[in-house]
Amino acid sequence: MLDKMDLHTHTTMSGHAYNTRNEMIQAAWEKGLQIYGITEHAPAMPGSCHNMYFSNFRVLPRRYKDMTVLYGAELNILDFGGRVDLPESLLKEMDLTLASIHLPCYLPGTAKENTDAYVEAMKNPYVNIIAHPDDVRFPIDYERLVKAAKEYHVLLEVNNASLSPTSFRGDPRERYRELLQLCMVWKVPVVMDSDAHADVLVGNHEFAEEVLKMAGFPEELVVNYHHELLREYINRGELV
Repeated sequence: MLDKMDLHTHTTMSGHAYNTRNEMIQAAWEKGLQIYGITEHAPAMPGSCHNMYFSNFRVLPRRYKDMTVLYGAELNILDFGGRVDLPESLLKEMDLTLASIHLPCYLPGTAKENTDAYVEAMKNPYVNIIAHPDDVRFPIDYERLVKAAKEYHVLLEVNNASLSPTSFRGDPRERYRELLQLCMVWKVPVVMDSDAHADVLVGNHEFAEEVLKMAGFPEELVVNYHHELLREYINRGELV
């Protein structure tokens, strides 16, 4: 099946990415994507956007030629209570949101504490995707994570950048094998994302696809292959 979706990418506005919004959109269109998401790092990430940036997405068109463009944020989970760094008043206006743990914004805890952080974040009705739950520096109870994703109707991401040989998150392949096996048991969908910080990486899911194939993961649980499934998970599903 064709993968024509990439929901997790960054532009120069995130502070450590290297192409503009227009350049990233053009790259996505040239690669044949049908649904493309720009999700800048939220304010707790050093060098990223102020709250005001996320308050004005209404001025941006959601179509570029024949491609849908979505705008949102990659929220930083700040503590074991699952607090994120943008208020719900902004989140509810976004097309989609991801939530993730990043070392500059979060101090690692035990497996229970890190899982608590993810689960509490998923209880936020405007958190749509848990991004890269794979960093070897943060132990996770994957069974509890997957069950919570099912309960709170949140997608789990298979992050291509994490699986790249140049990743700073360690080698997460064993973690993804465990995660994907549990997703199959509990029928929890996943989404493949590039986490691109440069235009050449937009839409690149090479390593994510390899891990899914090795796990024997069913295509019907991969949102990239079923755009209609995405409508059920993001804040503005009507856009897709």
